[in-house]
Amino acid sequence: MNLLPRAEDVRLIGDISTDRLSRMNSCSGRRKQHKTVGIVHLKQISSFRESKSDDRKFYIFTATKTLHLRTDSKNDRATWLQALATTRCLFPLRSLNGNLSLISPRELSISTERLKKRLLEEGMSENLVKDCEQIVLSEFSEMQGQLRLLHQERTDLLDALRQLETANLEAEASGIQDNVYQLTKHEFSSLGRGKYSECSTTASSDDIEKQEFEDVSEEDEPSFHDTVEYFTEPDVGSGCKHIKRRTKLPDPVEKEKGVSLWSMIKDNVGKDLTRVCLPVYFNEPISSLQKCFEDLEYSYLLDRAYEYGKSGNNLLRALNVAAFAVSGYASTEGRHCKPFNPLLGETYEADYPEKGIRFFSEKVSHHPTIIACHCEGKGWKFWGDTNLRSKFWGRSIQVEPSGVLTLEFDDGEMFQWSKVTTTIYNIILGKLYCDHHGVMEIRGNRQYSCTLKFKEQSILDRNPHQVNGFVEDISGKKTATIFGKWDDSIYYTVMDGISKTKVGDPTVNASLLWKRTKPPPNLTRYNLTSFAITLNELTLGLKEKLPPTDSRLRPDQRHLENGEYEKANAEKQRLERRQRMSRKLQESGWRPRWFERREEDGTYEYRGGYWEAREGRSWVDCPDIFGEFTEELSS
Repeated sequence: MNLLPRAEDVRLIGDISTDRLSRMNSCSGRRKQHKTVGIVHLKQISSFRESKSDDRKFYIFTATKTLHLRTDSKNDRATWLQALATTRCLFPLRSLNGNLSLISPRELSISTERLKKRLLEEGMSENLVKDCEQIVLSEFSEMQGQLRLLHQERTDLLDALRQLETANLEAEASGIQDNVYQLTKHEFSSLGRGKYSECSTTASSDDIEKQEFEDVSEEDEPSFHDTVEYFTEPDVGSGCKHIKRRTKLPDPVEKEKGVSLWSMIKDNVGKDLTRVCLPVYFNEPISSLQKCFEDLEYSYLLDRAYEYGKSGNNLLRALNVAAFAVSGYASTEGRHCKPFNPLLGETYEADYPEKGIRFFSEKVSHHPTIIACHCEGKGWKFWGDTNLRSKFWGRSIQVEPSGVLTLEFDDGEMFQWSKVTTTIYNIILGKLYCDHHGVMEIRGNRQYSCTLKFKEQSILDRNPHQVNGFVEDISGKKTATIFGKWDDSIYYTVMDGISKTKVGDPTVNASLLWKRTKPPPNLTRYNLTSFAITLNELTLGLKEKLPPTDSRLRPDQRHLENGEYEKANAEKQRLERRQRMSRKLQESGWRPRWFERREEDGTYEYRGGYWEAREGRSWVDCPDIFGEFTEELSS
């Protein structure tokens, strides 16, 4: 607590607070220093209201939190509310529109004429002057690139603030009565000393009060501090939707033993490697079902595309969809291990409320190997099925995906595309690396479509992983260009017909669409991203909710993650025996549980019902596919 000096602009409310401050001032020489636990600026208060159930309690709403406060008496609360109402008049909400100007990096320029003139006057040769000029232009180009990133971050921040401002103004203008204010954007609420509960971003203050009394029993009465002394604020919000996820894999139990890949696959040149049984050493501790979900790591691009489309900017919607289609490849850099091939009927769910998405996938066919997935996000749905065929060509392994991915927004706009070819090089000798190459056509059903070319890396290529493309409208006119690297970032420029001077860095005159997240600090030989590390985790209470077909329950995969390599190999061999039943099962009329095959085009469509079954823990139709193998089961 900070002691406030008595002044004309400071008003103490409540006798107890006044007496306490007087005692502290009189004993200031020997009192213990108290730490400030929270500050709320009056300019940040968007609304407030009194409690209906407690005549000493009231709430203060800001753009980011809800404060639950209790005074010493009913009269003190009335005085507080009156003081807050006065400050509302003193500090009205100031609109962001039109008051902030941003200078684009494109508007900045530099002239080297004075520099060249001065250097020539000093008797320097023209070649040396040109070298100096080039150094200055190169430094300026780098500065422009850094400024462009800052400019983009500030623009995004202002857009978010404007949306927040609009939401608060709309809330105050709709149905506010009897001093009841609705807050449309808050994330955390403080309840007593060190007790916090998360509030819905669309909940009214009545919902907040209802939630509070449901969360706190009579035996666990919350403690409240004097409102002048404490404004308690949490360091990190926690609540029903916050899931703490791990940041590293478990430490291995055993020491790993290396195995020669060449010795395993030398007799399989030209064959489909999905049918080759490799030791668990060559696997990474996630399945192909989970790897499908890795494509959704940057799902915020689809959230952004949805919002752009709502505001009428369909070009930026198409550009963000293109960036999303590329971003799924970023996690493959340095990933040389093979994901587990799922058993027939194996499933995987991913409920990530912090990202606003729910994902589900199932292996729907064993020969050929087909995985189907379905994901729901904020204003969009994403689904598809993929048949991965991999062949070994002596020095490299080539993966040819077939299948169509579909993205549909709530307003009916759709985009469809297929993945490009992936090749893993230097299987026998040299440093192992993977590359993605080919042409990706992203077809839209309305105004825009996109074409992207993944350039194949050559031996002497000093700038690998390049992606270049363009967006065109329904008339075939190119409206924007896209370029970047699939393992780093993607940029775009709008083709407005105005020629621009070429500089050393092409991103200077471009805008950033997507930037890859930095890798975790403690990399293992799997080189999993921070996002991928969370995919096989059994968070608190999750195991009891999962069906017996979920990849997280697969024993060989779990043993590998824990570094129990002998057990992992034994389990993998046991499950591969069971896997050999899959073809007979399909021929006998087996059908996937959660997806159905469309007769017209052969694709798989989510039939629904998974999340409802999960809610009721109804898994009667889901067999224990990872259990013990018996002859009775075989028959």
